Amino acid sequence: MANDTIKKTLTVAVLLCIVCSVLVSTAAVKLKPLQEKNKALSTKKNILQAAGLMEEGKNIDQLFKKIQVKIVDLASGEFDDSIDAAKYDQKAAAKDPARSIQIPADQNIAKIGRRAKKAPVFLVQEEGKLKTIILPIHGKGLWSTMYAFLALEGDANTVKGFTFYDQGETPGLGGEVDNPLWKKQWVGKKIFDKDWNLAVEILKGRVNLQKPEAIHQADGLSGATLTTVGVNNLMHYWLSDNGFGKFLSRIRNQGGGNG
Repeated sequence: MANDTIKKTLTVAVLLCIVCSVLVSTAAVKLKPLQEKNKALSTKKNILQAAGLMEEGKNIDQLFKKIQVKIVDLASGEFDDSIDAAKYDQKAAAKDPARSIQIPADQNIAKIGRRAKKAPVFLVQEEGKLKTIILPIHGKGLWSTMYAFLALEGDANTVKGFTFYDQGETPGLGGEVDNPLWKKQWVGKKIFDKDWNLAVEILKGRVNLQKPEAIHQADGLSGATLTTVGVNNLMHYWLSDNGFGKFLSRIRNQGGGNG
């Protein structure tokens, strides 16, 4: 067959596509376990960072042994030990009508549409006492769904750490949710007031530290009003009784809640 015929050209192109497809598919299959492992390590690292337990140079899996993972039924606030927490995928559950709920429009302030009926929580205990609670929370910003871990002290009220691990907001503006300085301001803030009403608030401007309500407030993100509103809304959703509110109330009633 002559090298310059259309048939020859098409044959070579088809064979090349087949070979490339096989190579890409093979690489994807072989790399998937490594990708899953790296994803799991990244998640653990972010949880450790939120809890203030990350130590550079230390083995992440070893550090994570300090953390106990439990599944919470959000409707009751009770633990559900029938589910293997190590294998539970909250994102997948949120897409499954049998394992999730459609959020009513008047409650959908985080703009996530559906949420899983159950969610993981990450607990740190020392000498039999609950020291840290890490909650996975998420909601819409301006451009993306923002995923974060919020760490609270054992009083289920005082913020110990706050970190966004997946977001696609505008770099230098909404993307500043991942700025260490912005995240640092959260340490020591109180989520609830003395009567256990949800009081946390992110302002459009800066917090006036001379006012008593400053203990519940954080500075807004300059030039990123909609991202600021999004972060405020996702916190209010997940810390209310529609999210982890009933779980946090149960923790307080069992001995915490002195914050």
